[in-house]
Amino acid sequence: MRIAVIGGGAAGMAAAYAAASYGAETVIFERNEKLGKKLFISGKGRCNLTNDSDPKQHMENVVSNPRFLFSAYHALSPNDLMALLEGKGVLLKTERGGRVFPVSDKSSDVIRAWVELLSEAHVKVRLNERVLSLTKKGEEFCVETSVGASFFDKVIVCTGGMTYQATGSSGDGYRFAQKLGHTVTELVPSLVGIKADLPASLAGLSLKNVEITVHYKNKALFSEFGEMLFTHTGISGPIILSASGRINRLEMKAISISIDLKPALSFETLDARLVRELGAAPNKEIKSIMPSLMPKSIIPLVLSQADLKPDAPCHSLTKEQRRALCRVIKSILIAPTGFEEFNGAIVTAGGVNVSEVNAKDMQSKIVPGLYFAGEVLDVDALTGGYNLQIAFSTGYLAGKSAAGA
Repeated sequence: MRIAVIGGGAAGMAAAYAAASYGAETVIFERNEKLGKKLFISGKGRCNLTNDSDPKQHMENVVSNPRFLFSAYHALSPNDLMALLEGKGVLLKTERGGRVFPVSDKSSDVIRAWVELLSEAHVKVRLNERVLSLTKKGEEFCVETSVGASFFDKVIVCTGGMTYQATGSSGDGYRFAQKLGHTVTELVPSLVGIKADLPASLAGLSLKNVEITVHYKNKALFSEFGEMLFTHTGISGPIILSASGRINRLEMKAISISIDLKPALSFETLDARLVRELGAAPNKEIKSIMPSLMPKSIIPLVLSQADLKPDAPCHSLTKEQRRALCRVIKSILIAPTGFEEFNGAIVTAGGVNVSEVNAKDMQSKIVPGLYFAGEVLDVDALTGGYNLQIAFSTGYLAGKSAAGA
């Protein structure tokens, strides 16, 4: 049994390791000069490889097609993945929100472990060899590369998505899938910054312990608590990236985002604090007392949305104006205009239609012997290590199944 794995990222390495471990003669084709190039930069180089929680929690954080992943997680669970890497000497640690990283904070340690596993399983790795086309001729697959053509009994496509294109993710897998009769659902960037027309003076401002609420067609969809930041083009940071994963296929003009600068305070508690602040400095300008409540750079936006003049004396505020200010502090409105491009995204949403892939083994329902794994599939999740676990799990199941195990 000869198996080709196209792509040497997280899904590809897991697929090749599993296939070879179950006795198949396995070859990885990787267009880059080394394996795991995107994995190397994941988690800002620290590699948030999974989430230390049960599969149920993982599924709750999968945005697209979570039920499709049940068999994959059974084949390689988060605990299985951690045990596999620890067995190769990678010490792991769990941080906030269950995020798992190598103790060294070096993604290179994770890649080294996978390279060793592949070597021990006798996987042949062909680097600097981009697959140009994939066709099926009779019972065999023809893999045409920049070097030449090779023939295989089965092929596993693990080419990734459209993000971080400098690492080689240029959409080849979608092209292969379509030419072999598969449908590719709309591709959109996910876990990405959100564009908005905001004052340039806000760029670089980081907010901690705030809560955003996303509204769609004037109805609250969800809220997220944590950190965010303002950029030159809009907003980003952990809670914004997570929000993008939930709304990237919705009608943008129907979306609004509000920021609560003081989620720990009720409206009435905040109002009482404002009464004290204003009363303690009746002759000062309103803008001069605001730094005790928020960063200076966001004060102009807050006062503008509250329809207050920055230089108005504190004693001049009416009760209605004060309460309007409270409402804005609890709900600064942001009108999104779009999303950052694929190169600024962590993952691709959309991909090979999972209704055309057997969830029990990752094999195509259209082309026998063809398998898909990882980001090329229409499966994506929120931040926290879930997307890499999806890649490892689907890859492992595809490799194991292709080998006939």
